[in-house]
Amino acid sequence: MAGSRGVVLAALVANGAIAVLKFIGFLLTGSPSMLSETYHSVSDTGNQVFLLIGIRYSKKETSRDHPFGYGKAQFFYSFLVAVLLFGIAGWESVKHGYNAIVHGGHGAAGTVSIAGATFPSWYVNVIVLLGAIGFESYAFVKANTEMQRQIDQYNWSGMREAFQKTSDVTTLTALTEDTIALLGAGLALAGILLSKATGNEVYDAVAALLIGLLLMGFALALAWENKRLILGESLSADVETDLRAVIENSPHVTHIDAFRTVFVGPQSALVTADVSFDPDTEATELDELIADIETQLREADDRIEHVYVEPEV
Repeated sequence: MAGSRGVVLAALVANGAIAVLKFIGFLLTGSPSMLSETYHSVSDTGNQVFLLIGIRYSKKETSRDHPFGYGKAQFFYSFLVAVLLFGIAGWESVKHGYNAIVHGGHGAAGTVSIAGATFPSWYVNVIVLLGAIGFESYAFVKANTEMQRQIDQYNWSGMREAFQKTSDVTTLTALTEDTIALLGAGLALAGILLSKATGNEVYDAVAALLIGLLLMGFALALAWENKRLILGESLSADVETDLRAVIENSPHVTHIDAFRTVFVGPQSALVTADVSFDPDTEATELDELIADIETQLREADDRIEHVYVEPEV
């Protein structure tokens, strides 16, 4: 959890500063791709705020109404990020880019003076975007380091499997957002440079459209990943096999009648099992046997927070 919070804070600081700089670049040049990137960075900043709210809310103590805690709050707020922020920003970027392609006349000429030196105003966009790439690279490295740590810890084959299996949607959202941010800044930079090199502003407008499509694609993918967790996804089949083996190899266990797992929060899972014990097992032994099984399950996977074993003799 601490790693996820650090990832979000790093992205929040970077995106807040970048959003202001990109908007200044848009005001000076009228570049449609810079406006799309402004939408993008404003969305990213709002994204981090929502994720921080989710992290804080998920730390609330368990209650009668929420006996397994509030961990799923992170799934909900991450889903809001996808629908409200990236979806809206993506649509606005697509619309603005399309209008710029169809109607044209969006470029703004002019110069700016800095420390007595005069430069074409579009230089500002290049400088801002290069700075944005630097800041986003820092945030990306931090998020990627946390995700790689989880990949090593749970023996996932790589990023694709991590995307499919992780319950840490906070880190997943931050990492994907940082990746899209780097791609978006690269597209905007390419569009601006191509427009200035060729004198055709359509490249800038096309970059704005592509940035919007990236955002909308990310919104769809993120919403889909959160759906599986909000609906109550189990631990992966290979992990469940290992956990069942822990129970089956425990003393006096003859059969597992039922076994279920479900994520109740990021990196927090519930395990329930109906277990048949040897008929000769004394009733006074059952409590100790069950306690040992619960301990072994938690040691087998640190994501297991709640364990309920129902004995069948």
